[in-house]
Amino acid sequence: MAKVKDFYAYLNSIAPFEAQEDWDNSGMLVGDENAEVTKAAVVLDITPEAVEKAKSAGANLIISHHPVIFNPIKSVVKGSLPYELVKASVNAICCHTPLDIADGGTNDSLAELLGIKVIRAEEPILRLGTVEKTTAKELADSIAKKLGTTVRYADAGRPIEKIAICTGSGCSLIEAAGDIDSFITGDASHHNFLDCIQSGITLIAAGHYETEIVVVPVIVKKLSEQFPEIEIIDLKQDNPIKFI
Repeated sequence: MAKVKDFYAYLNSIAPFEAQEDWDNSGMLVGDENAEVTKAAVVLDITPEAVEKAKSAGANLIISHHPVIFNPIKSVVKGSLPYELVKASVNAICCHTPLDIADGGTNDSLAELLGIKVIRAEEPILRLGTVEKTTAKELADSIAKKLGTTVRYADAGRPIEKIAICTGSGCSLIEAAGDIDSFITGDASHHNFLDCIQSGITLIAAGHYETEIVVVPVIVKKLSEQFPEIEIIDLKQDNPIKFI
C-alpha cells in the first residue's frame, strides 16, 4: 500500500516543491507522511466541507491546489482546518505555485481547455501563445463558453493574436508577459483593467475558481495512473462565490 510520502514524492516529481514562489506554502502541511493511503481526494481548496466529504468517503489524504496553511498560525484549535484534519486523521498535501509552474499543470490545463497552444515564458508561471486574429469580445465570449461561466473584460481596441495566460490572480505579471495583445487570468481589479487599456492590452478575467478548478481532474487522472491500486476521487467543489 502506498504511503502519504509516496504521493508527495510523485507530486514532487511532476511539480517540484522547491520551485514554489517565496511567498507560497506548498508541501506536506498536515499529517503523517508514513500513513498508508486508503483513498485520496483532490480539491482546489481544503474547506470544512471538503474535510467532512473526504472523511465520509473513506479518504485519509487530501491533495489541494491552495495551501490549507498559508500565513503563520499562532494556535490550532477546534474548528480550525488543521485541527479538523488531524481530528479526522486526514493528511494534507498542498501544491500551489509548483503546479502553476509545472508542465501539464494549472496554466497548461487552462490553455488546453481553451484550445490555445502555449509555451512557457521567461517568467515560468506564465504561458505565452497565439490565437487566430480575433476581437476582445469574440475571445472573451469563447472563454466564457468553454469555462461555462461569465467573464469580465476590457477591450483595448486592437486585434488580438498574441496572448498570455496566468491562472488565479496573475495581474502582477502582466508586464513580465512582454509584447502581447491580451492577458487572460482569473482575478483583476478595476485599476488592472484601466492600466491594461492604457497599455493597449485587452484584459480578460475569467474567475479565480474557474481558471484553476480545471486542473483537479487532470491531477485525479495522473494520480490514478500512478497509483492504480488506490481510488482517487474528485470531491467536486462548487464555486463559493455566487452571482445575482
